[in-house]
Amino acid sequence: MKILFQGDSVTDAGRTGCNYENLGSGYPLFVAGALRSHYPDKGFEIVNRGISGNRVVDLYARWKADALNLRPDVISILIGINDTWHEHGWGNGVEVDRFEIIYRSLLEWTRKVLPDVRIVLCEPFMFTDDKASDGFENGKNWAPAADWAPEMAQRRQIVKDLAAETGALFVPFQSLLDDALGRAPAEYWLGDGVHPTVAGHAMLADAWVAAAGSILGL
Repeated sequence: MKILFQGDSVTDAGRTGCNYENLGSGYPLFVAGALRSHYPDKGFEIVNRGISGNRVVDLYARWKADALNLRPDVISILIGINDTWHEHGWGNGVEVDRFEIIYRSLLEWTRKVLPDVRIVLCEPFMFTDDKASDGFENGKNWAPAADWAPEMAQRRQIVKDLAAETGALFVPFQSLLDDALGRAPAEYWLGDGVHPTVAGHAMLADAWVAAAGSILGL
């Protein structure tokens, strides 16, 4: 079974040229380790095609080459934070309504070309910290300001609704991380408000495997 992970830097996690079958050092690697160590007889093939900085429009532009042509059995998508971040940082984001249109079109295209593929939609996530809202301009670690939160809430709802609409599996990453704040502070899970730490990636991977078990035959 071939599982394809798609998304932005959270999925990319330094995959290009790394020593882990180009899986990066994030949650796709943790998922691959868990599946392969516990189920060596199932022959799981894990492929990571996340690209740092991607918005939904970037994902759509490369979807044929980086997803459809690979003929995966399962496609997992995590996208959305850069559609907001790039607007605040460089005036090049993707408006919420256009985000929904393009995301839906991508999923419809996928269903048409790969009718039997199983799709996993991961909830985009963030923590807020007003004190570090301008960090992307000066190279410091940063976390998104609270004024990002309402827009990201809309994007999360869109992803959840699209999952229900298209029969995809939905993984509630934001809810998982919010609950984790009761066990450790925000920076323990997300080093800059967006990018997970090792602990954060491990938690996302555990949640992904638990949610996807039914479609993986576990």
